[in-house]
Amino acid sequence: MTMNYEETLAKIHSFEKFGSRLGLERMNVLMHMLGDPQNNVRVIHVAGTNGKGSVCRYLYSVLQAHGYKTGLYTSPYLERFTERIVFNGKEISGDDLARIGTKVFAAVDQMIAEGHDSPTEFEVVTAIAFCYFAEQPMDYLVLEVGLGGIGDSTNVVPAPLLSVITSIALDHTKVLGRRLEWIAEEKAGIIKHGCPVLVNIKDKKSKDTVKKIAKKQAAEFFDAASWSFDKVNKSIDGYSFDYKRPKAFGGDTLRVDLSMVGMHQAENALTAFAALDILQQKEAVKLEEGKILAGMKAAVQPGRFEVLRKDPYVILDGAHNPNGAAALEETLADVLPYKKVLVVTGVLEDKDGMGMVECFSRMSNYVVTTEPDNPRALPSVALANLYRRNFRECEDIPDWKAACRYAQDNMDYFDAILFAGSLYLIGDIRGAWDHDTGKGFIGL
Repeated sequence: MTMNYEETLAKIHSFEKFGSRLGLERMNVLMHMLGDPQNNVRVIHVAGTNGKGSVCRYLYSVLQAHGYKTGLYTSPYLERFTERIVFNGKEISGDDLARIGTKVFAAVDQMIAEGHDSPTEFEVVTAIAFCYFAEQPMDYLVLEVGLGGIGDSTNVVPAPLLSVITSIALDHTKVLGRRLEWIAEEKAGIIKHGCPVLVNIKDKKSKDTVKKIAKKQAAEFFDAASWSFDKVNKSIDGYSFDYKRPKAFGGDTLRVDLSMVGMHQAENALTAFAALDILQQKEAVKLEEGKILAGMKAAVQPGRFEVLRKDPYVILDGAHNPNGAAALEETLADVLPYKKVLVVTGVLEDKDGMGMVECFSRMSNYVVTTEPDNPRALPSVALANLYRRNFRECEDIPDWKAACRYAQDNMDYFDAILFAGSLYLIGDIRGAWDHDTGKGFIGL
């Protein structure tokens, strides 16, 4: 009997979020029972500590602009679970999620009955996604890694058109390790034998680690450092720059306009451009310059320096680790210098809270700490104490809805209200915003 949408979500969330160990054993068993739908998809596989979601959005948008039927698998979602599985501009329907979920749950029951370990929540969701995409008349799938690389459930794809690693930084250290080279090795696990790989990694040891793994896999290695951009125009409405290809790819220069904001987004766009150049050179896609530029301009990433309102500005940013917080700090200084900003922030307890606090403290003297609606939330009083240790006074408001009301009541005292931190928090805040009028929150 097929479950309904709500029952399907409840069943999905009943699985453990993470397994006792990373690995593909459970996922391989599950996918085989489902007929290995992942084997017949043309995949661009994207991993990285930061930037992978935005790179995926750029690639998806450009392929869409060319009329290619394209799938997109990302995580986490902001407001709706179905955001994670998209085909040709439309999220998976609730009915399709329930129908395919029922099929996957039956396979899970079978594998457990045969003595296998239960899959995790993310593995179940990824299995549903692959089954759904296999039903579609799809040209390409842009596939974002969830956690790490080698043991991530998305890594069951056998031979991607291109593997991309956007960056290496410390995050999920309890699972991935506390050294950049270890994290690089984990993420390089998405490299498959004979399949090209592109990296945009700044740390030399990490880059060398990936390069060695690519050599072992006989995978052609491309470094985004061979591509470049300059003459950057920075605006809160978007960034623009001159993009220059290396000689091996024509050596020409394009003027690029982005809707996304921040130098990190220019770097992400550079990674996406390089990926598209490689795919074109390998004759995996046929692209036109005008459609590439239109697709890059059309790409947006909700919850990443997303401006909900002007005068005063209301901005959302899912900066949930120190590198993301540093990128946000730089962007705010670039586009809203010398402005009086109220920062409302909440994070998860397994993140480097102090590393983020140091960045957020430099953005403003005015801080509100709150808590994401998540069991792993760092108590707001603990976060407030980190700010106080950093010589910043702050308001401690545990209930995120009350924190939003506080920000709205005090909006006229600031040039900008910045909500930053956990994507769980940002998603709830985005859902509470009145997008029709753009004036404030509703239902709080």
